[in-house]
Amino acid sequence: MKQGIHPENYRTVIFKDMSNGDMFLSRSTAKTNDTEVFTDGQEYPVVKIEISSTSHPFYTGKAKLVDTAGRVDKFMSRYAAMKK
Repeated sequence: MKQGIHPENYRTVIFKDMSNGDMFLSRSTAKTNDTEVFTDGQEYPVVKIEISSTSHPFYTGKAKLVDTAGRVDKFMSRYAAMKK
């Protein structure tokens, strides 16, 4: 591994999933001004994230099909003739 290319200012931070409120501790160099009290009673800087493994459909098994303007139906009707 190359010397001198990795940051030295790692600190313990909370990563908070904003879609379901789940939080976990990790070490990071991410900059943030927000702080929050974790379940252990200590206050840590908090990095807000939109999605994590506790809310992502791939990991939760609750995948949903997002069909905007009937695109799937248009595709199926357009290529139904080729199928025959």
